[in-house]
Amino acid sequence: MDINLRDKNALVCGSSGGIGKACAIELSKLGANVTLLARNEHSLSEALKELHRGPGQHHHFIIADTTNHKDFHQKLVGLIAQQTIHILVNNSGGPPAGDILGADIEAFKQAFAQHLLANQIAVQVLVPEMKKIANGRIINIISTSVKQPLQGLGVSNTIRAAVANWSKTLATELAPWKITVNNVLPGATETDRLNAIVSNKAGKRGLDENLVRAEMLAEIPMKRFGKPEEIASAVAFLASPAASYITGTQITVDGGRTGVL
Repeated sequence: MDINLRDKNALVCGSSGGIGKACAIELSKLGANVTLLARNEHSLSEALKELHRGPGQHHHFIIADTTNHKDFHQKLVGLIAQQTIHILVNNSGGPPAGDILGADIEAFKQAFAQHLLANQIAVQVLVPEMKKIANGRIINIISTSVKQPLQGLGVSNTIRAAVANWSKTLATELAPWKITVNNVLPGATETDRLNAIVSNKAGKRGLDENLVRAEMLAEIPMKRFGKPEEIASAVAFLASPAASYITGTQITVDGGRTGVL
């Protein structure tokens, strides 16, 4: 099976930690040249040190806030002036937890800007070069909530579903140029995001965080949370030549928790 990414250039958004960093590391292990993108320079510098470096490989990072659309666009234009991006991994931290009825309108606007609009900016800048070479991989890290809404994540459920449908539409449009577009749907994964969700649930219910974690684990058939590296493996496969005929689909990586296909 051909999973070699040597001489491929990858851009991984939200890659200073968590799932994004794990994806960047995995892509580098397969030979890709990786550009990290996130807001925190120190975290990016530390993440850069963890990338695999084989003969001829080169990695760097871009400091950018995807909600600052003008700056984000300019940074991407500067990037493609230096290299063609073959692999784009769209990844961004989820909106704060909370019920949908009490969610402020601004929370929806911010989530829409951070996720869907940022993804749209990225593809509008990067896809023209992908079309020229008739090859490309776009992988969106979303959430299992696009299949089954998660309790207490009202804004996230809404926005993630919008991104999933945006992705499916894009996959159809780009297929003639051999550009694939797929979604990876992580379940509960050991990241800062999970810790924040646990803390929020515990605070609202007046429970110990360990009890909340135990309740969440009870819903997962494999009885454990996922590891960022396990999500990254799915992303790396979709980025590889082996996945050239897979597009417009969603791969759930959640230990069997989601109750629908």
